[in-house]
Amino acid sequence: MSEIRGIYTLWLREVKKFLREKPRLINAICQPLLWLFIFGTGMRFSSGMPGINYQEFIFPGLIVQAMLFTAMFMGVSVIWDREFGFLKEILVSPISRTSVFLGKMLGTSTDVMIQGIIIFPFAYLIGIPVHIFMVLEALPLMILITIGLVCIGLTFASLMKSFEGFGLIQTFINLPMFFLSGALFPLANVPTWLQWASYVNPLTYGVDALRTVMMGDTWVQLFPMSLDIMVLLCFDIIMFVIGKTAFCRIE
Repeated sequence: MSEIRGIYTLWLREVKKFLREKPRLINAICQPLLWLFIFGTGMRFSSGMPGINYQEFIFPGLIVQAMLFTAMFMGVSVIWDREFGFLKEILVSPISRTSVFLGKMLGTSTDVMIQGIIIFPFAYLIGIPVHIFMVLEALPLMILITIGLVCIGLTFASLMKSFEGFGLIQTFINLPMFFLSGALFPLANVPTWLQWASYVNPLTYGVDALRTVMMGDTWVQLFPMSLDIMVLLCFDIIMFVIGKTAFCRIE
C-alpha cells in the first residue's frame, strides 16, 4: 500500500503543479491557435487528399506537437527537484525508485493528456466535426503517444544536471521528431531518404493513427492501424525500461 500511496502522491503533485501554473494553461490554448491559423493559413500546402484543406490536415499533427513539446519540457521537473532538494527527499523515502519514476511519469502523462484534450474544441473552428466517439477512439492513441514521449523527457532529465544542457537536448530531439512525423506535410510527397527517416520515427505512427481516427475514410493510412499501435506499444515499453534505469541510477 505504501508503494501505491507514494505513486498516487507523486501523480497528484505533478497534476496540481500543472493546473496551478496559469501561464502554462494559457500557452496550451494560444500555441495551437497560432500554428493552426497563422501557419496553417499562411502556408497553404496541398494536403494531397481531395476534400481536405491544409488546416484539417495538420490538426492531428498539432495535437501530437503540443503533447511532444509538453512531455519533453515537463521532464525538466526532475532537474528542478534535484536543484531544490525535493528529489533527495523522495529518493530516501521508503518507496522504491521504480515507484518514484512511475508516479512522476503518470503525473506528467496526465498533464500532457490535458494539454492535448484542450486542443480538440478548436477543430470546430476549421470545420472538423468532433464527436464523442471520435474522442473516445483518439484518447487511447494519445495515451500510447504520451507515455513514450514522457519517458524520453524523464530519461534525459535524469542524465542531465543543468537546465542549459537539458534545453539543448530537448531542442535537438523535439524538432527532428516533429518535422519527421508527417505532421506538417504528406510523407508520400517527400524524397525516399526522408520517408525512411520518418519511418524510424515512432511519432510518425502516432500521427498516422490519430489522423486516421479524426479524418476517417478521407485519409489514406500510411500504415495499418495494427502496425501503428504495435510500434507505439514497443516504443512505450522500450522507453519506460530505459527511463526507469536512468532514473534509478541518479545519485
